[in-house]
Amino acid sequence: MNRLKLSIASTDYDHFRDFRTGDVRAEGIEHTWSMVGHHEVFARFTANREWDVAELSFAKFAAQVTREDSDVIGLPVICSRLFRFSSFYVNKKSGIKTVQDLKGKRIGSPEWAHSAAVYMRGWMHNECGVSLQDVHWYQAGANDAGRVEKVELNLPEGVQLTRVNDKSLSEMLASGEIDCAIIARPPTCFLEGNPDIVRLFPDYLDMEKAYFERTKVWPIMHIMVMQRRILDANPWVARNLLNAFNESKRRSLERLLDPAVSRYPLPWLATYARQMQAMFGRDTFPFGIDENRATWEQMLLYTFQQGIAHKHVTPEDIFPAGIMTKVIV
Repeated sequence: MNRLKLSIASTDYDHFRDFRTGDVRAEGIEHTWSMVGHHEVFARFTANREWDVAELSFAKFAAQVTREDSDVIGLPVICSRLFRFSSFYVNKKSGIKTVQDLKGKRIGSPEWAHSAAVYMRGWMHNECGVSLQDVHWYQAGANDAGRVEKVELNLPEGVQLTRVNDKSLSEMLASGEIDCAIIARPPTCFLEGNPDIVRLFPDYLDMEKAYFERTKVWPIMHIMVMQRRILDANPWVARNLLNAFNESKRRSLERLLDPAVSRYPLPWLATYARQMQAMFGRDTFPFGIDENRATWEQMLLYTFQQGIAHKHVTPEDIFPAGIMTKVIV
């Protein structure tokens, strides 16, 4: 049998590893997998479509899949998901104690279509009474100058966004040029112990647990996407890929729950994983549409409100028709 040859690119995730190495196979597919840092994958796939299937920021995907005659389609396969209340870093000299104190302040993020910032801007706008227009937004590289937006934007009326090319968010936060940064990873000024730079929500873990219990939203940062031409020519390919990703993830979670074979040298990790099962269910990292509907719908709303998505769509609009067809044996 001739297998369909596909090129795939992603970061090195344990839940993808068995598929990447060939211990799990997608029926009818022979893959060549490039293991590349996610910023590089995003830039190269967005600019040049260098792979057939690739990891992509959910926010950047939302911009591209909602274009007229879009050439990409999503897979309900999640690379990375993280709660983001830990992602607010403030300069204490700005006097910010609560989220409401961010009104009228200067807030930076690495890109406007930066999934971590999209979620938190959406939370501020929809739940906290701090609208998109209440803040002066800044865009700059996290710890290095020169980062640029990778997708087109249609910013809502009244939104102020200043792009800074010669400084990083870390520099600007430390100097007081911005009051707050919403950023996926801690900025250098925080890691180096600058006493003025603190998390706005030091109790973020309790906040995130309460948020999930209330909303059932577990923010999705990156997903796998594919060029639509592949699906058009091979309608079976999306479900076969999903099956392989699911089996690879199942094996990863099995290892995580067995302290005798876990790849991670940490005490009590399996015990903690079982605690997470009590909160999230047996599958602590679900793929699929209905399994994540509240999260898909929220991000599709937020990206539309923030001028990233070109239209407000449903989860069914961004994934292949019928990909979640139930199979009962």
